[in-house]
Amino acid sequence: MVVLRLKRFGRRHRPFYRLCAMDRRSPRNGRVIEELGWYNPLVDDEKQTSFKIDRIDYWLSVGAQPSDTVRGLLKKAGCDPTPGKKLSAEAPSTEASAT
Repeated sequence: MVVLRLKRFGRRHRPFYRLCAMDRRSPRNGRVIEELGWYNPLVDDEKQTSFKIDRIDYWLSVGAQPSDTVRGLLKKAGCDPTPGKKLSAEAPSTEASAT
């Protein structure tokens, strides 16, 4: 199963993270399928994150599960971490198609 999670970089007391699509069995800093952006918790809100939203939407649509931390970051960035809700909201009503 593919999971979206953070991979830690930086030095001690200066964390820097990359958002990655990884196999669930891989270690935290292990092999990556695709890098999807970065997160720097030590700067102001403007330059704190940079995500490839289109690729994140793709991975979520094929069943990748975001970690709890990634889910919160995606909500702050304006990306819905549960794409199933979007699909059900956009589905046409059955009344219009029955006519």
